[in-house]
Amino acid sequence: MCIYMRCFVLLCLVVSVANAQEAVAPEISDPADLRAPTSVPDEAVLEPYRAKAVEKWENEIQKIESRDKAEQDPVDAILFIGSSSIRRWNDIAVDMAPFRTIQRGYGGSRYSDVAVFAKRLLHPHQYRALVIFVGNDVQGNSEDNTAEQVEELARYVVSVSNAHQSHAPVFLIEVTPTEKRFVAWPLIRKVNERLREIALSTPNTHFIATADHYLDPAGNPRSEFFVSDRLHLNEAGYDQWADLIRNRVGERLRAKEEFDARAAATEAAESKVE
Repeated sequence: MCIYMRCFVLLCLVVSVANAQEAVAPEISDPADLRAPTSVPDEAVLEPYRAKAVEKWENEIQKIESRDKAEQDPVDAILFIGSSSIRRWNDIAVDMAPFRTIQRGYGGSRYSDVAVFAKRLLHPHQYRALVIFVGNDVQGNSEDNTAEQVEELARYVVSVSNAHQSHAPVFLIEVTPTEKRFVAWPLIRKVNERLREIALSTPNTHFIATADHYLDPAGNPRSEFFVSDRLHLNEAGYDQWADLIRNRVGERLRAKEEFDARAAATEAAESKVE
């Protein structure tokens, strides 16, 4: 290839990179962040939690595995895992349209529980993206996980996904402020800060901010978004949640697709002139 043609191809690549960077959110500082590096997840982080999680959730996980065998996943679906807010999202297929969904939430699980079963939850599926919401680690009692523990466990789950499907972005949903657990809100906010930090420091991982939309001007939970238990979302609450999640996921996936398309076009152009 002549020197002028090489310069032209290099210039196209630089412009493509710049455009891709402008299209994505601030936490992505390099287009390489659109694909996460793969590494072997560190199983050692699970040992303090494994026995308790298996005792409490093994039967539920086996039910999920039975669903995995009986149900055929939609093509290019988004996999949702986590606690009861995912499990109770009855209209998820409609609310997340045009995205297809796979729904695998269970009970009152914590990040420690999701981490222990992460491979069994993720490996049966080929997904376009992974969305995680877990809201039970901090409840205001002696059994709470610390923000540091949540960060370690959430990073493990992200690493399992990256090792399984490095191309699939991971989305961490902010823990919702609720009236029932509002006494623990300062501690829950620390958990949310750690989840945001994971997104800022981990390639192809994103944070979905939701909490402010569930607080009134005085900073208290908005009761109109919750059922009578003052913990779980009602229909209006899910409508709000769906808008926030769908918009954020759509924004990230479009940015990734645009970058991939530019990169492929540049590679094809360079290949043609060689």
